[in-house]
Amino acid sequence: MRAVTTAQPLDVQPTPLALLLLGRESDPRSERGVECPGDLPAPSDPDLVARARAAKERLGDRVFVLGHHYQRDEVIEFADVTGDSFKLARDAAARPDAEFIVFCGVHFMAESADILTGDDQRVILPDLAAGCSMADMATAEQVAECWDVLTEAGVAEATVPVSYMNSSADIKAFTGKHGGTICTSSNARRALEWAFAQGGPAGDAKVLFLPDQHLGRNTAVRDLGMSLEDCVVYNPHKPGGGLTVEELRAAKMILWRGHCSVHGRFSLESVRDVRERIPGVNVLVHPECKHEVVAAADYVGSTEHIIQTLEAAPAGSKWAIGTELNLVRRLANRFADQDKEIVFLDKTVCFCSTMNRIDLPHLVWALESLADGKVVNRIEVDPETESFAKLALERMLSLP
Repeated sequence: MRAVTTAQPLDVQPTPLALLLLGRESDPRSERGVECPGDLPAPSDPDLVARARAAKERLGDRVFVLGHHYQRDEVIEFADVTGDSFKLARDAAARPDAEFIVFCGVHFMAESADILTGDDQRVILPDLAAGCSMADMATAEQVAECWDVLTEAGVAEATVPVSYMNSSADIKAFTGKHGGTICTSSNARRALEWAFAQGGPAGDAKVLFLPDQHLGRNTAVRDLGMSLEDCVVYNPHKPGGGLTVEELRAAKMILWRGHCSVHGRFSLESVRDVRERIPGVNVLVHPECKHEVVAAADYVGSTEHIIQTLEAAPAGSKWAIGTELNLVRRLANRFADQDKEIVFLDKTVCFCSTMNRIDLPHLVWALESLADGKVVNRIEVDPETESFAKLALERMLSLP
């Protein structure tokens, strides 16, 4: 058996459609904007690595660089710590002496870091176009309207909102105001168990799960033993969410119609195909995948769980991973010398499009600007929003 090598990095070739996913094109209809004030270094600049090192050295302990697992290797090289979104926000909070937190992730992650860090610290997002399509699928206005629908149906008092970490500060604040909590893909089960215990008499309690329907459904069905019929999907683009009063009253899980554009691409056919191509392969997927994909997989877990599983896997084992391609490729190269065969679950490119906006030129621009005394692309959450969002995050941190 031959392990995956750098020369054959998972046999995935970019297509014209993938240019957007690779961060080489823009979609003005859905993105916040891609222009940076000042001069952005050219991607072809051969001195980018040296410039990044020099700027970081000039800043010294004043800067703390966070790198999400889905970032490009060229950016991860300069991260002081790597991890998932909440781990990185906590890491930032644990560095109160750092004047600047440069978050190489996406917008909602930088917001969470701003909420959890001190007032004298400044959180920087190297490219403001690095948003999250899932987080943008639930706006404050839409969620407020949803709550009105639940109130009119007579179920709001028994409903506790649980919002995924992959949500905007506004949605976290709504959750805090209405007695709910935040969750990650690692602790979603505990968050749901807590929420159902708060939601009123036995049998009446409900959860409004925002904004990823798949994580909510998978956790409810796989971990809590509910049926698919216990779950309904609220569509903010339809009157009343597209649900009847009777459906809302009968449901236990009211799932927001949102999804991850990366994990939502994996299909049952992807699982069947990889099993045919690689006999004995272990299929390991993220719980943001569709329910039928999760049901067909051998293992399911968060980004950190995926990494830990592969670290503990025996030499010679074969794995097909259903998560973002940058991470899968990095893991394949990391474990190649241990004879672990690690492949991407799908045959087509599946980068996180907006995460890939943060490349080395943007990082160099941000670091050099800070080193020159110019604060750029600062992410600030207003005090009221921060207060309620922090309340929801603190509820999560206090979960047993």
